[in-house]
Amino acid sequence: MGGITVPFGPQHPVLPEPLHLNITYEDEKVVSLSPSIGYVHRGIEKAAEINEYTQNMFLVERVCGICSFMHAMCYCMGIEKLMNIEIPPRAAFLRVFYSEISRIHSHLLWLGLFADAFGFESLFMQYWAAREKIVDLMEMTGGHRVILSACAIGGVRRDLTPEMVKIAEQTLWDLKIELDRLNPVILKDYTVKKRTVGKGVLPKEDALILGAVGPMLRASGIAQDIRQTGYLVYKQLGFEPIVEQAGDSYARGIVRVKEVYQSIELALQVLADLPVGECAVKVRGNPNGETIERVEQPRGEVMYYFKANGSKNLERLRIRTPTFAHVPALLKMLPGSSMSDVPVIILSIDPCISCTER
Repeated sequence: MGGITVPFGPQHPVLPEPLHLNITYEDEKVVSLSPSIGYVHRGIEKAAEINEYTQNMFLVERVCGICSFMHAMCYCMGIEKLMNIEIPPRAAFLRVFYSEISRIHSHLLWLGLFADAFGFESLFMQYWAAREKIVDLMEMTGGHRVILSACAIGGVRRDLTPEMVKIAEQTLWDLKIELDRLNPVILKDYTVKKRTVGKGVLPKEDALILGAVGPMLRASGIAQDIRQTGYLVYKQLGFEPIVEQAGDSYARGIVRVKEVYQSIELALQVLADLPVGECAVKVRGNPNGETIERVEQPRGEVMYYFKANGSKNLERLRIRTPTFAHVPALLKMLPGSSMSDVPVIILSIDPCISCTER
């Protein structure tokens, strides 16, 4: 009996992302699949060569709205390395604060979509209501609800007043209480476990060979997180990665749930230890040379490659995003799974096609 090939996406009722896969089934079991990349390609890397390097901060934020601050931060850190710029201590702390609330924002958005994939509409709306607390905090501190534009070459554009710090701390404590109520529903529910435990397993060896990053990698038992390198002030904060061993869709969910709590603690620690002083330094001149920069986004490691020649325009900017790194792992996980499990397994990698197709 021959299999039948069915297109999955780019529009699908479960996935908010325009992912396009051609999947071959036999008796409702996946036997093979191939991705179709390029549906929303935007030419961002080429545009970065046309723009002046100072304009690219706002361009790279549009690679992904949810990870926008970390894209801008990684870009700024690379330019600062080329120009030998040292940012003030307060700016380093504020960058970590904005990074961690962005991580909370991303993971809560994903948890809502994960609940929606099982048909838990009420839980979906409650997770997104909890997410609104963070979005409101981002608007108060950064001026925007999603794309912050708070990062700048030489530091950050937005400082926190003492009143903002108090509100931010209270918001984070309130969010923790809300998540203590919501998380057991998704972690202990029989239906959720039935749909996720043992589904989409990515063994540790395959995770390493296929280049998985972020929660995907850590859910397969590998304690790897770019924050371990201690960039900015993560070394001072005593950061340790969250790790699970099972490597299935459920383990990936547990990692993200625990990372939300961890990010709350990191953000509170930053606010408690926030040094006084300036939040930016003046920048003069143009970058020259070649370098890479890496930061840990909610979905995993993002890498920026820079090549500059001393002019206002970069000679080359290359971006390697987490979801692009997860496509090979997805092709490994799906064969052998049932048709009904496909959307949940795909969602478990937290796909971002905006990141993948730049």
